[in-house]
Amino acid sequence: MVFEHTVTDGVMRVNFMGSLFGPSIEDYDNVMANIIDKLMEEKKVISIVLSETRDYEYDAEQTRMLVEIADALNEILRSKLVSTRNIVPPDRLCQKYLGTWYTWLHDTVTIQLRGDPIGAYVNLIREMRHLRAKAAHAEPEDVICYKHYLENALMPLQAILEKCTLIQKAKPFLTAYKIADRTLYRKFFHPTIRPNFMYTKFMTLPPAGGQTIARYKIRDADVEIFRVPGKIRPVYFITPPEFRLSETEYTLLDAARRVLEERRPRELEMREQEKLRELFRTLSLDLLRDLSETMHLNHEEAEMEKLADILTRHTAGLGVIELLLADDKIQDIFINSPMGELPIYINHQDFEECETNLVPTKADGDRWATRFRLISGRPLDEANPVLDTEIAVPGGVARVTAINPRLSPEGIAYALRRHRFKPWTFPLFINEKMFNPMFGGLMWFMASYGRTILIAGTRGAGKSSLLGSLMLQILPYYRIISSEDTFELPVEALRELGYNIERLKSRSVITRVELELPAEEVLRTALRLGDSCLFIGEVRSVEAKALYEAMRIGAMANVVAGTIHGESAYGVFDRVVNDLGVPPTSFKATDLVVICNKLRTPDGLRTFRRVTEVTEVRKHWQRDPVEENGFVNLMEYSSNEDTLRPTDTLLNGESFILNQIAMRTPGWAGRWERVWDNIGLRAKVLQTIVDIANQTGRKELMEAPTCVLSNQKFHELAERSRTETGIVDSERVYNEWLEWFKSIAKK
Repeated sequence: MVFEHTVTDGVMRVNFMGSLFGPSIEDYDNVMANIIDKLMEEKKVISIVLSETRDYEYDAEQTRMLVEIADALNEILRSKLVSTRNIVPPDRLCQKYLGTWYTWLHDTVTIQLRGDPIGAYVNLIREMRHLRAKAAHAEPEDVICYKHYLENALMPLQAILEKCTLIQKAKPFLTAYKIADRTLYRKFFHPTIRPNFMYTKFMTLPPAGGQTIARYKIRDADVEIFRVPGKIRPVYFITPPEFRLSETEYTLLDAARRVLEERRPRELEMREQEKLRELFRTLSLDLLRDLSETMHLNHEEAEMEKLADILTRHTAGLGVIELLLADDKIQDIFINSPMGELPIYINHQDFEECETNLVPTKADGDRWATRFRLISGRPLDEANPVLDTEIAVPGGVARVTAINPRLSPEGIAYALRRHRFKPWTFPLFINEKMFNPMFGGLMWFMASYGRTILIAGTRGAGKSSLLGSLMLQILPYYRIISSEDTFELPVEALRELGYNIERLKSRSVITRVELELPAEEVLRTALRLGDSCLFIGEVRSVEAKALYEAMRIGAMANVVAGTIHGESAYGVFDRVVNDLGVPPTSFKATDLVVICNKLRTPDGLRTFRRVTEVTEVRKHWQRDPVEENGFVNLMEYSSNEDTLRPTDTLLNGESFILNQIAMRTPGWAGRWERVWDNIGLRAKVLQTIVDIANQTGRKELMEAPTCVLSNQKFHELAERSRTETGIVDSERVYNEWLEWFKSIAKK
């Protein structure tokens, strides 16, 4: 029903479907009067939503201005300001003014003040000025009438109105003000507009005074980055396709949504997100075509596809989160409590922390919590206040951590760590200057010869991404087992590339869901699954003992790699030994410790990720590897050159690990130059991939499918060279590989 309203959690929603007036408080006095009437009845309204084909939401500050006008009207009514005793004194001398003054005051308060409070205030001030001017030349008995009317009716009314924020804001603009002009209301009231099937509020106007510093597109959405004077944090302003639809498209979309709301997915479908999304998209597309024909609307198939994508995103999908996860430049998403009051914050690749124009509502938060519980199969309740899971949507994957009001008193909150939808590769990292080709060649060499590697660093330093790229340097010939509590490694991508890979899931150390196996049991299970390369998402707790036990007894004959928090090789040793309880000498099972870090620019505002150290762990020490020279750096970061530099230990062939590999490789024992030549060959191959990809503009050549093919071809050519000549001829292998790669680049 038109103008029917409900109030839920402080949000007053008013139905404007079928209204003769548009859903705009600032444009129509009738609408403002209707809203103020409702506010006079309702208590504790903090925001107002006028709902038509779109939702027009007035935030807390704008709502407060209207609530103050409603409260002023209630105060006027309670004090009986509009009464004959306040207008004229009891004697008969002033009765001649009663009719005119009462009618004017009554109309001003009950009609004009409701729909045009600024106009009512201006009328009041002008009336008071007019009466004072008349009183200056009136007879003494008439002066008494004017004075009584001013002091008992008009001046109290003025005092009440001037307590209102709206009137105070309007005062500087009242010179030559035209009654019934709505320009000032448009200055003070700016609703956020969104389709009525969305919960999230969008700031539709760019920030005042903002300067555009970047602009790009993600799928159908437009993104602008603004630098705002007085703010150190840029504004990430996204305009989704939902806001560029025509009225007929909105009508069609809303009709389809109402039908789809009746179709509730089963719990099994909720856990299989890809199938659920595919099902809803098919249903949406068929339904939109049918409704378009029924409603006699002519839409192209491309428009139908676009509408189906929007509908799927807001039914089976995650709404605005999907828009952000589709942006490759976003690294973290922070959704803080209390929802409905704060924007979403992001960490941007180019501009660090940004504030967005998206404000999630409490309904958003509750909806996401339900969705994440169903996807993960993990609880989020009073007994389990933290949920740790992973999500995958078109264009992005992310790790999600949710906390409920038991931990966050102001309401539910989320943090999402976005991972690249396609896995990171060594060439991509080289292109981004995370490390140089020499490091890539060294790590590729180590992975090929089955070493144990710990990748350490601070939070957000790129540990998991580097570990995932290392997996791609292993030939699909080998079986891989991964163990994670929250899926972050690119197992699905490797499986699609033909890898023989098995993923194991362990109990989260945060949520501690009893139905899941603890990490140490999962790790011991992995050791029973046959000879495989083992990748551990993160070494966090007591599973470290099982891992080092396995490495010490040689249960893993191939590469073993994992991530751990630590900012140096000794920091990793200290954590593994003193925090996780691994015996000091067991740490010798680690061959390499690779340190990643987030470094800051001199101004302190920008960060960038770099590999800063490669340390080998030698085996002839007892208690303290630092005092007994158990840690030797092979590569170190040079801040002046912004790159890794090989140490003299590596250049002179004094690496214990590399010499150990050489001793066990036919033809390499005592021939350091051949080992170094092989590492250099691999580095040259990686650099060439980056160079050709940039020269041809084909960035996809640095992606996983091409890199896996390149690695396989490299090993084939190296094997052929060794078979035919007895050695791996680097020049021959490189030239043959280069010829092959150029043919790939031309396709």
